[in-house]
Amino acid sequence: MTQAPVVLRLSGLSKRFGAVQANEAVSLDLRRGEILALLGENGAGKTTLMNMLFGHYLPDAGSVEVADRDGRLAALPLGQPQAALSAGVGMVHQHFTLAENLTAFENVEYVLALQGVPGAERRERAMEALKWVGLEAQADRRPDLLSGGQQQRVAVARSIVHRPMVVLADEPTANLDSKTAESLLELMARLNQEHGVTFLFSSHDPRVLERARRVVEILDGKLQQ
Repeated sequence: MTQAPVVLRLSGLSKRFGAVQANEAVSLDLRRGEILALLGENGAGKTTLMNMLFGHYLPDAGSVEVADRDGRLAALPLGQPQAALSAGVGMVHQHFTLAENLTAFENVEYVLALQGVPGAERRERAMEALKWVGLEAQADRRPDLLSGGQQQRVAVARSIVHRPMVVLADEPTANLDSKTAESLLELMARLNQEHGVTFLFSSHDPRVLERARRVVEILDGKLQQ
């Protein structure tokens, strides 16, 4: 059986903070349509790796490649979140990171505004993303008027509105109750099945691992074979 093409390739990524080696020579391929879970306890290096992939941290060594719409891998400029967005990478942070003074719609639309998408198209795509996560009726509400689960759904909509090749989800269930967490995971599974969204989770939540099609363990900043 032919394997799906690689959409994200990590090669030798390393990051040190003072005396702490957060990640060491991490190499990994993520394939189109996968749900891959990066398993590790707190302090294992999961979040540092995710932040390097999305450009929040600049690695000390290594490279990242992302596939374009034709499947060709190209180097991702590191240390630049805007470059990650433009290259087709989305991210769901564990603490939502929504702008409190913006509505749900405006939080989602802002990603497209950064990319220079025209106004009419921005509005259409932002509402489409909110519809995908079941929040079109809450489009005009600010985050303080939404539940934690609804805020996380807005974060998911924001991560997919630019139609990325891959979405990074860092501990997506960490701040949610069990019912809300299960609902969020069901949503992500549906986005994967119905819209072909490729996910890379980081978590030590068994519910997340059950949804993954492949699990890779990280320990002390190194991937385990």
